[in-house]
Amino acid sequence: MKSSKNMILMLIVACQLMIMLDSSVMITALPEIGATMHLSTTSLTWVQNSYILVSGGLLLLGARTGDIIGKRRTLSLGIAVFTVASVLVGVAQSTEFLLISRALQGLAAAFATPSTLSLLSVSFTEAKERAKALAVYSAIAGGGGSVGLVLGGWLTEFVSWRVGMYINVPIGIAVLILAPRFLNETDKNAGKFDVMGALTSVLGMSALVFGFIQAASEGWDRPLTLISLAVGAAMLTSFVLIEARAKQPITPLRLFSNRRRSGAYLGRFLMVAGNFSLFFFLTQYLQNVLGFTAFQAGIAFLPMMLVQFGMMYAMPRLISRFGNLKVLIAGIAIAIIGTLLLSPLSSHTLYFPEMFFPLIIIGIGAGMVYSPFTSFGIAEVEARDAGAASGLVNAAHQTGGSLGLAILVTVFEAAMGGGGASKSAFAHATSAAILGSAAFLTAALVVVIVWFMSDLKPDKKASLQPEG
Repeated sequence: MKSSKNMILMLIVACQLMIMLDSSVMITALPEIGATMHLSTTSLTWVQNSYILVSGGLLLLGARTGDIIGKRRTLSLGIAVFTVASVLVGVAQSTEFLLISRALQGLAAAFATPSTLSLLSVSFTEAKERAKALAVYSAIAGGGGSVGLVLGGWLTEFVSWRVGMYINVPIGIAVLILAPRFLNETDKNAGKFDVMGALTSVLGMSALVFGFIQAASEGWDRPLTLISLAVGAAMLTSFVLIEARAKQPITPLRLFSNRRRSGAYLGRFLMVAGNFSLFFFLTQYLQNVLGFTAFQAGIAFLPMMLVQFGMMYAMPRLISRFGNLKVLIAGIAIAIIGTLLLSPLSSHTLYFPEMFFPLIIIGIGAGMVYSPFTSFGIAEVEARDAGAASGLVNAAHQTGGSLGLAILVTVFEAAMGGGGASKSAFAHATSAAILGSAAFLTAALVVVIVWFMSDLKPDKKASLQPEG
């Protein structure tokens, strides 16, 4: 029985790791991709955003699909398409083909990712084993990206960034073979697909992100910038109205009636907005300013990665003693301190100790937040809304990274000013973007404290079960 549970967790973690690696393995390769395909820093954001926007926008539809046709079947479908799309990214010879293939990966991830968390929830029902499984899952969600940074750097320098995409092929094949043997299919519920809800959410977020990126490259007063932002706001407003009236919405608005759940979604969104952007800018700073190779840039994140993974083992004890909420608040505060310590970068900054120790502090903080955020995000959810709640957890993660990066790119470009491509100008702009990351993390802390204010009581239960 125990070995079966271990295999279930291994399969779920493998799927999540596959998706997380793919998202981050490209980051250390971005300078090489930019040089090869003649893309600016602003344009390079689309290598990430073409994936993230489609994935984040369709996650809720993917969660709904799992409810209708079965979560294991949806997971297998997503992993199959993801594996094929990874090969297409690896062979891409043009910017257009690369971005389309990345979008296809995002589409596949949107269907696979919600099913992983849903299958974990139904497979681990006992409180202690579920808490441990969530800790492992959250560690992969939070720290798996760091593994991709190191792996992507090594492959870019010594082999090719394209090989990073091919790694998904054997993992995907193994999951497709083993999933039917170890993962039980969930009940199928009759229903309809909320296509209009999915379309308005994707188009709304895409237009919003495009508007911010246009502002960074062309200016805030340009017609295309203003039109994009207006269309994004209109589409997202339409999305909310559609979901309020739909008989079977992909995002049941009743999920936001619980303050802790809504606070967890928004807090996670803001946390990832700041944390994910950090990797994007620091990777290029290390290579373009400090002269690191792609592999050295990946290794630079190794201390942070090891600490973040190490927190996986400490989390069950911390939550058992202090409760999810206190651990969450402490984790965000620690991440803010590390980010602020990292922010004063220049063209003469030394990696050790000026960057080394702040990155470790950030790793400790980040390693403490995702497990509580996940627990709160799926707490007290009715069975009929389990898929939607899991989808919202992942949607907050993905869209937070996409919108956060788009906003901080405008900060980066504004700070570059007339500095051209000089190292000092690039360092100054990176420093400004990192301060923006700290602002996002601070906003996440404020949201958690305000939304959870009623729970900050000395006698609040501190157990391994999600609070609430």
